[in-house]
Amino acid sequence: MTLGPLMVDLNGIALEPDERELLAHPLIGSVILFSRNYESPAQLRRLVAEIHAIRSPALLVAVDQEGGRVQRFQEGFTRLPPMRAVGRQYDGARANGAALARQLGWLMAAELRSVGIDLSFAPCVDLDYGVSRAIGDRALHRDAAAVGELAVAYMLGMRDAGMAATAKHFPGHGAVVADSHVTLPVDRRAWAEIEADLLPYRRMVANGLPAVMAAHVVFDSVDDLPASLSPRWINGVLRGELGFQGAVFADDLSMAGAAASGDIVTRAGLAIAAGCDVLPVCNDRAAVLRLLAAMQATVNPVSGIRLAWLHGRDTLDLRKLQADRRWEEGVAAARRCLERPELRLEGERNA
Repeated sequence: MTLGPLMVDLNGIALEPDERELLAHPLIGSVILFSRNYESPAQLRRLVAEIHAIRSPALLVAVDQEGGRVQRFQEGFTRLPPMRAVGRQYDGARANGAALARQLGWLMAAELRSVGIDLSFAPCVDLDYGVSRAIGDRALHRDAAAVGELAVAYMLGMRDAGMAATAKHFPGHGAVVADSHVTLPVDRRAWAEIEADLLPYRRMVANGLPAVMAAHVVFDSVDDLPASLSPRWINGVLRGELGFQGAVFADDLSMAGAAASGDIVTRAGLAIAAGCDVLPVCNDRAAVLRLLAAMQATVNPVSGIRLAWLHGRDTLDLRKLQADRRWEEGVAAARRCLERPELRLEGERNA
């Protein structure tokens, strides 16, 4: 059995009988966890092991654990700084910023791998134009070259810990005020202005980027569809122009930014036709069931191969991890970032 395109969520801290049945469906390929699924590292390790045991190859288990305000697992894990802190370090000393990015990428991924998590949807490589409330301090920097350098370092840190990186939100969410969780943002810039947002992806693809998450943002100079549902963006720009060969995740198809394109079956069909390999549908079990009833029970074998490459590797249990000097140094670096007073870059606006 190969991994299917649907990514689903769970209700609580343990698998329910109907969830076991759901996860055995051939169209399911991955699970995303949220704060409601977390009680302790030991509980999380048991839950992930149960999910992995349901299928062969094992379902992928993912989470958003960027740091700052997007960190689903907190108590029992290192509190991670927002990525803006890495950009500030880079402004002070370029080499130190890159080293910090790699260190934090390793720390985040190593802690998640210690409980069996395969993926964290990181890093966020949107440029910090100072207008997006959805992005804000999640962005590494305003300068595209700086984001590219730091994102590659962060990706390599994750790779060192046995986790594949997922760059988001392709091609960029930083230049729109609207939040795609609640509405459909439209970026009205010309292609020449948008190209800067692609630079981090070019750098990461050149260094073996394994996965990308596409944004529910319309770039009306390029296509009338959101990038997440657009063949022009995914098959044309990402896979064609940039040469990306890894897995493409749509952003959550339950978000308002996707809902503007039709019902859940329509959205899913558009995402698959555009070239997406994974369709997350979160916090809407009824929509998942509608999709399972409507979609053909066939799986793109190429997508299945791409997803198989995303399984985590090189797991250290938590005790061994915490005895590792790299972990101690990473925790200390994260704490120093959090202790520094907030400073503003010149020209930076309130988010």
